[in-house]
Amino acid sequence: MPKARVSPKYQIVITDDGDRVLLRPGKHMQMIRKRDSILLVRDRPMSAYRGILRGMAASTLREKKEGV
Repeated sequence: MPKARVSPKYQIVITDDGDRVLLRPGKHMQMIRKRDSILLVRDRPMSAYRGILRGMAASTLREKKEGV
């Protein structure tokens, strides 16, 4: 597994594996902190998610009403 070192300016260099995950200079990333880990996720516009749930039953997305 590749390792990285945090610079004094809190910068991290991503090794050559960046090509496999389609990273390019200037791309924006979301940082998600979970306990002592940081997950980097590519920032995408909302239009990129259009149709991702196509075919899913709407009943599974609704909150259940109390007393029913």
